[in-house]
Amino acid sequence: MSSLSGEQVVASQRASLETLSELWTKAFGCIEKLTELNLRAVKSTLAENQAIANVALSTRDPQQLFALQARRTQAAMQEAQSYWRHVSTIMFSTQAELAASAEAQFKQQQQKAQALVDTVASNVPVGSEAAVTVMQSAVTAASEATSATVEASKKAADQALEIAEDNIEAAASATNRATKQAVEQVRTPAKR
Repeated sequence: MSSLSGEQVVASQRASLETLSELWTKAFGCIEKLTELNLRAVKSTLAENQAIANVALSTRDPQQLFALQARRTQAAMQEAQSYWRHVSTIMFSTQAELAASAEAQFKQQQQKAQALVDTVASNVPVGSEAAVTVMQSAVTAASEATSATVEASKKAADQALEIAEDNIEAAASATNRATKQAVEQVRTPAKR
């Protein structure tokens, strides 16, 4: 067996750097999206708080203030749920992109390993067929294990996304019920 040539080493290093650059780009894209989301949320919150302060300062009836607070609480809960939906969407989409990249890299490495085995198989001396068969079996087993791991990871990510969405929906439902009850409690004394 010959050692890797200088060109092969450079090509391998170049491919590794390109892969690393791609991963960093995706990770920074996620950070950028989260930062944009946070900036929008802060701007929106500031504008809403200013509008609420103006209304609160112009209201003379305490019941109207309680009703305003109850409505604002409900709106704040809905905004928080929307925010977390966006965060989970950004995180899970980034995770899916990274997983797709990893899967592509695994497939590329599998192809390289198979090409190496094929090259070795075509250049082995007579009587070494058993060693080549062992190498081919090892590459096949590694390929199957990697494929199974990738599929299991995809299923786990899908389940995690589903659980996160279900939790957000459950929290939204519980919050809406509690907020509606609070609004009704504020309204009931006002009707008396």
